Amino acid sequence: MAKMIDRPSGLGAQPTPEFEEQKRTWEQASAAGKPRTGAGSGAVDRTISDVPLKTVYGPEDVAQLDLARDLAWPGQYPYTRGIHPNGYRDRLWTMRQFAGFGNAKQTNERYHFLLSQGQMGLSVAFDMPTLMGYDSDAAQARGEVGKCGVAIDSLADMEVLFDGIDMGAITTSMTINGPAAIALAQYVAAAEKKGISRKLLGGTVQADILKEYIAQKEWIFPPRPHMRIIVDMIEFCTNEMPKWNTISISGYHIREAGSTAAQELAFTLADGFAYVEACMKAGMDVDSFAPRLSYFFNSHIDFFEEIAKFRAARRIYARHMREKYGAKDPKSWQLRFHTQTAGCSATAQQPENNIVRVAFEAMAAALGGTQSLHTNSMDEVLALPTEKSVEIALRTQQVLAFETNVTNVVDPLGGSYYVEALTDEMERQAEAYFAQIEEYGGVVEAIEAGFFQKEIAEASYRYQRSIETKDRVIVGVNAFQKEENLAGIELLRITEEVERAQARSVQEVRAHRDQSAVAAKLARLQQACRDPKDNVMPHLIECVNAYCTEGEIVDSMVEVFGRYVERSVF
Repeated sequence: MAKMIDRPSGLGAQPTPEFEEQKRTWEQASAAGKPRTGAGSGAVDRTISDVPLKTVYGPEDVAQLDLARDLAWPGQYPYTRGIHPNGYRDRLWTMRQFAGFGNAKQTNERYHFLLSQGQMGLSVAFDMPTLMGYDSDAAQARGEVGKCGVAIDSLADMEVLFDGIDMGAITTSMTINGPAAIALAQYVAAAEKKGISRKLLGGTVQADILKEYIAQKEWIFPPRPHMRIIVDMIEFCTNEMPKWNTISISGYHIREAGSTAAQELAFTLADGFAYVEACMKAGMDVDSFAPRLSYFFNSHIDFFEEIAKFRAARRIYARHMREKYGAKDPKSWQLRFHTQTAGCSATAQQPENNIVRVAFEAMAAALGGTQSLHTNSMDEVLALPTEKSVEIALRTQQVLAFETNVTNVVDPLGGSYYVEALTDEMERQAEAYFAQIEEYGGVVEAIEAGFFQKEIAEASYRYQRSIETKDRVIVGVNAFQKEENLAGIELLRITEEVERAQARSVQEVRAHRDQSAVAAKLARLQQACRDPKDNVMPHLIECVNAYCTEGEIVDSMVEVFGRYVERSVF
């Protein structure tokens, strides 16, 4: 073996004459090769996100990498290699399957099943009316109740949803944004009715409204008043719920909308920094709330690019939190994140192939150092997952955690020339996007100008074109197709009777409550919305305890804040 002289500050090594001769021999052999060509060959020299790839990577690709500055050791700033010194040796990631359908009773039964099968935490999927702030008997809810998640109209539903579940012993994630503050109030009220203090509650409510304007489009209020609600939530949780992650800043839906990995990384962190700035502007000390911020990323099918994205995310976050925002607590520098495998990579054709895709995406998340993980079910592209497909998805995580041995070593791909070079490239592209966002004046201004939406649309178009031209192969879609009959696949179907029953349920709640208390609580909430110095969260909890419905609460707040209408940019 050729003798190498280590550089004192990087992975790159000073090449010897022997090494240079080896390189020239390889270059000659490489030039004489005949790479795969033609449409459908699968020979793509770029990542899914269009990052150009070399045939092989070496010391020159990491020549600028400083071991202490850029890598360090696991559990050490800038946390490129993970936020915990021993990684999964001390504690596995939380296996948190996203679930919700029909009414609260049906979803409660699914939760009990998942917990009995070894799931470690709960993750609530809400239906579209709930996500948009409408009650199940509203005209806007017709045909959508319980279809893409569980219908939650009032505290009565939240009580049923967690019946028989110790809310103080498990952690719960709730994926909801527009009415997130209302869902949090319902969760707190449901726990306290069981005698469980809010101080004992662990989990998170997503509450990331900025990415809704950027990608998912499930908003209610305009950006500026909604940012005030987010700050109120963060302040309330910081003071009242010390175990609660106050917000889950989500890149998942940005990626599902068609973004590149670098866009997902940059836009997600930019949103997070916007929340940090808003809280600091409101007078909060950064170290009082930053340790309870969490993030949510997509794990797509481009294996190494995803691992590099996760590693770059930790490094960028640590540097900005310490150097730009002046955080002094090391916990404020540590990016903690949940990961979900890519729904947009799943196919309706040959749906069993999705099991394989999910396995690779889950392994990328584990090698990238995620703190919790959801694995998609094979049939989610066709309908809500069945109990059997959910079990397979959970078993995928368990096989990964207990049989593959990937948990034995922290950051096992650290030091790979390719992975380190790709991590650097992710960081470079993210910083370039930060500069562009700054030119607009910040995230809200860039949203209002349509910057994010346009960037994602262009990236999505490029990716779709690569599939249509067969430059990129999708197994079962544009290559290796076969005639198949999907009629034999068992699907979970939500009937119209579920919607009718849920509408009757919310009407019964309205009929059997103290109407004068409802009117008084809603009026007080409106007063709080008009007073920027009055935190809305205590008033929302009072409304919830009076069994005000979500729709009623939203309508009261809309009278003060208005409803958002997106400006067309295309």
